Amino acid sequence: MTIEERVAALKNTSDRTEAVKTIGLFLAELEKGAVRAATRDANGVWKAEPWVKEGILAAFRFGILAEFASGSLSFVDKDTLPARRFHVQDGVRIVPGGSSVRRGAYIGKSVVMMPPAYVNIGAYVDDETMIDSHALVGSCAQIGKRVHLSAGAQIGGVLEPIGNVPVVIEDDVVVGGNSGVYEGTIVRSRAVIGAGVVITASTPVYDTVRGQIYRRTPERALEIPFGAVVVPASRPMKGQFAEQHGLHVSTPTIVKYRDEKTDSATALEEALR
Repeated sequence: MTIEERVAALKNTSDRTEAVKTIGLFLAELEKGAVRAATRDANGVWKAEPWVKEGILAAFRFGILAEFASGSLSFVDKDTLPARRFHVQDGVRIVPGGSSVRRGAYIGKSVVMMPPAYVNIGAYVDDETMIDSHALVGSCAQIGKRVHLSAGAQIGGVLEPIGNVPVVIEDDVVVGGNSGVYEGTIVRSRAVIGAGVVITASTPVYDTVRGQIYRRTPERALEIPFGAVVVPASRPMKGQFAEQHGLHVSTPTIVKYRDEKTDSATALEEALR
């Protein structure tokens, strides 16, 4: 049986011993990057893999609470989902100070994690990405190569509904400090999300360069275009009360597209690696 068939069979079993074996194999495939919670097709369209999310949910369902220890620290979590352990040959650098990667997350070569940071189950973090202090990569989020998740950046996760595409951050994106990307937003390659920007599925993003407004539709996720530079902005609210009090609402705004000046300002310091 393939791993997909074994995961599908978990729906019809109550045998925890056999289920835990299947879950272990499944999590190992996620950690190798052999299976992913979302994939991109030849046309650049991202699609969720519902069976992968079903496998992750099964890991929760069949797990029982257990105690874990790491040095002087102790934890209680499902026994099917302990934290991952890494070795020098894995080619990953996790700096001391409280970072954690849950089982079932893929971490590529030359990834650097500064403390404290967290990567949840089902996430995919590709080669040479920097995860800075207090950054979060949520469940099933897909992070590309050479991405910089700055301090305090929050990348939302999604497990249910299982057909929903998770947050996707493509190659060479910079996500600024204390920013957040949530609810299945797709950030295309080389975009820059400025410090303090918060993007959700219901957030309209105004493009002052192209004169467009980007929104999620029933058919498509909200997408930040290739190379867009997004900064925090605001627009006035409508209505008598709002106008009387001069109220504004936060509005992520594209002010330019990436150029050589942007590249020099956002370049990762290779010496830090």
